[in-house]
Amino acid sequence: MRVPPSSRARAAVRDPIQIISVPIDLGASRRGTDAGPSALRVAGLAQALRDQRYPVVREIDLRAPPAETRDPGDGSRRFKAEILAVCRELAEVTCDTLDQGRFPLVLGGDHSLAMGSVSGVADHFRQQGQDIGVIWLDAHGDMNTPSSSPSGNVHGMPLAHLLGYGDADLSALAFAGAKVRPDRVALVGIRDIDDRERDLIHASGVHTFTMRDIDEQGIASVSRQAIEIVSAGTAGFHLSFDVDVCDPAYMPGSGTLSPGGVSLREAHLILEVCADSGQLRSMDVVELNPFLDQGNVSAETAVSLVQSAFGHSIL
Repeated sequence: MRVPPSSRARAAVRDPIQIISVPIDLGASRRGTDAGPSALRVAGLAQALRDQRYPVVREIDLRAPPAETRDPGDGSRRFKAEILAVCRELAEVTCDTLDQGRFPLVLGGDHSLAMGSVSGVADHFRQQGQDIGVIWLDAHGDMNTPSSSPSGNVHGMPLAHLLGYGDADLSALAFAGAKVRPDRVALVGIRDIDDRERDLIHASGVHTFTMRDIDEQGIASVSRQAIEIVSAGTAGFHLSFDVDVCDPAYMPGSGTLSPGGVSLREAHLILEVCADSGQLRSMDVVELNPFLDQGNVSAETAVSLVQSAFGHSIL
């Protein structure tokens, strides 16, 4: 008997999905990621998940000030005060979402928001005596600190702060200290790393899978290794999906494009393996910039990729 296409092929996530929109672009050098959540709405994200028979509760919309109304302040950590305020609120909302038995799906917005979302997830499981893992899908390492960053853009620093490095305030969201152990982090798809950032990546102990690793080992092997790393001894993992992990040929709508990324099919497989694991506990979708897109194709592609993370399959 033919299964209707709207049926959920795998119970990747059993909890109701709470979409949390975070329209922030203060962490980036190019404006426009604040419109990312709207682009995903226009592309039909919520309905696509409902078509997979997931309950999607009413969305939560956080506020972030526009850059034009604020002074960037310290050039080594631009708009720190505003980003910190947004991330504090997001950490509370994300933790509360998990406390209510809902799955946090956070829509950005630039990648600085992950300091808030991951901190909130870590706080929820910390209260239960458990740790989390993190899969970070990105063209970039996001492991600069204010002292190493060549730009001062905070969206290039979130993973470093989640590991406890860098600015004391940004690394102390939700609770003091690191939010995730480095040996429980898998950084996948990287290909554009700053010189001083490279040193911190090597010293930190995070697991890295560069595009060369993907080329040599294959995306299936890399995906399974990453799942094993972030699941070992944890309550599950957070998936932080920066759309620029994909090659610009498939995902042109981002301000941080880097050629030579994963193909569309490779991206789907990574997310399908995340779904298959049954260990996915929360997710970010970040750095979508519809002003740089072509007819909202990147948002539509992102929606299809999110569906894969929630168990959509070919058959």
